[in-house]
Amino acid sequence: MWLLTWLVGRGLTESGKGVAWNESHHCRLLAGLVPDQFQMCRRNLEVMHSIVRAAGRTKSVCQKTFADMRWNCSSVQRAPSFGPDLLKGTRESAFVYALAAAAVTHSIAQACTSGELPLCSCGSVPSEVPGPDFRWGGCGDNLRYGLQLGTAFADSPLKSSKLGTQALKAMNLHNNVVGRQVLSDSLDTKCKCHGVSGSCSVKTCWKGLPNLDEIASDLKSKYLAAIKVTHRLVGSRKQLIPKEMDVRPVKETDLVYLINSPDYCTPNLHLGSLGTQDRQCNKTSPGSDGCNLMCCGRGYNAYTEEVVERCHCKYHWCCYVVCKKCQRKVERYVCK
Repeated sequence: MWLLTWLVGRGLTESGKGVAWNESHHCRLLAGLVPDQFQMCRRNLEVMHSIVRAAGRTKSVCQKTFADMRWNCSSVQRAPSFGPDLLKGTRESAFVYALAAAAVTHSIAQACTSGELPLCSCGSVPSEVPGPDFRWGGCGDNLRYGLQLGTAFADSPLKSSKLGTQALKAMNLHNNVVGRQVLSDSLDTKCKCHGVSGSCSVKTCWKGLPNLDEIASDLKSKYLAAIKVTHRLVGSRKQLIPKEMDVRPVKETDLVYLINSPDYCTPNLHLGSLGTQDRQCNKTSPGSDGCNLMCCGRGYNAYTEEVVERCHCKYHWCCYVVCKKCQRKVERYVCK
């Protein structure tokens, strides 16, 4: 709950937007930080811009990633008054925790690269030997620094808070690790060409992270394959193990959840469901965005919308494009 409140909640995204973050008393504006987070804020004021940015990105990317499903992450807008879909150990909660943990690390790592943070700079030069057609250079994303500070900020509430069951804390910490692991695995070689007339005779390469949308897409696949678990004593300590006996053991790369989710078809605040009435659907799609699945068999209404778009574009030498504006009617469908 603490992680969600401060990474996707209004407390951080709205209160933090207009703050200069150059005085330690600014940390008190975020009432609700646990002691470790408050101390981190005071010691690393310059990092708070990145954390605020991560909060906003978590909300927008989550909603974009699930726009084609019944649960469309709109419940994050109700922060800090979250419903059961994000507080009681559902697979939706698992996804949001993992994404938020990845977003904080991602934001800090790239802030180092852009020169926003005085205590870090580019990532270290890769230890692997470069190929014959490129050399290491440029400014890679500082994943190591991002992981160090991102982990400290995201995990400390779960380790120090007295709220929530041990099972829920274990689940959330596990999913935080999954989010950061997906991010770490996405670090890839990016290059820039050099040479006469773009011949690319020499390439300068560095290690960089993809945008957060790609990380969210990978996490969505893990969300769909998430494992229902229970927190049980195994040997001398409690572990997260599959609820069903015939399911394979949980891996460090699996998202896990504790309770089943509602079908999200109809509004039910006790279950955290906002329903799909008035949601736009795709009449011809057989997938989750199709009117049959999205509308849960209730049917749909059609309406016509007039859209304005660029058309009849012509390229003029040199170097611009001129377009006209055309109007056309588009048929839309919304769930009953």
